[in-house]
Amino acid sequence: MTRRSGVFVTLDGPSGVGKSTTLAELDRLLRNDGRTVHSTTEPSTSALGEFTRKSADSLSGRALACLVAANRYEHIDRDLRPLLGTGFTVVCDRYLASSLVLQQLDGVPEQFLLDLNADILLPDLAVILTAEPVAIGARLAERGKRHRFHDDPEGPAREVELYTEAAQTMRNLGVHVLVLDSTEASPSEVAARISDVLPPDGSSV
Repeated sequence: MTRRSGVFVTLDGPSGVGKSTTLAELDRLLRNDGRTVHSTTEPSTSALGEFTRKSADSLSGRALACLVAANRYEHIDRDLRPLLGTGFTVVCDRYLASSLVLQQLDGVPEQFLLDLNADILLPDLAVILTAEPVAIGARLAERGKRHRFHDDPEGPAREVELYTEAAQTMRNLGVHVLVLDSTEASPSEVAARISDVLPPDGSSV
């Protein structure tokens, strides 16, 4: 796993925790601060990324984990590394922490996932959004099921637990991790907290 020059921020957390709205607010805030920003997501928008997204319900376990990792390496080589090399602030909705959680929910051992992702770019800041499981469940019920992990009524609580573990795993890899509770905080408030701790370049947070 390697680092580079720009600023790389990842945003992970359970489904329904507010990642997409927080990313939109953070993008707006950082642009207003004069940064050159690229917001992205995983799976990516490439053909491989779209195939990965569409395969999430038909593939499972190690096969899906390998597909997700393949798309991540493609994303790094085609988009992330070049943008970061020219000084962009890159914000990615879902990255390694999401793999550690979602693929473990699919029965894949953590060490297998770490080995698969051994050569990825490490973020300068990994943001883990969390919330009370009851609040997450209510948001998911309001917007409707989006993937098979939502079938389990205990899913939100298990995701919160695994993201707590993933945060520590990321710290063990030397990544600066910021855990934020979005139960009561608005996306703009969460985005402001993230912006406050970002470095002006790719130096350590």
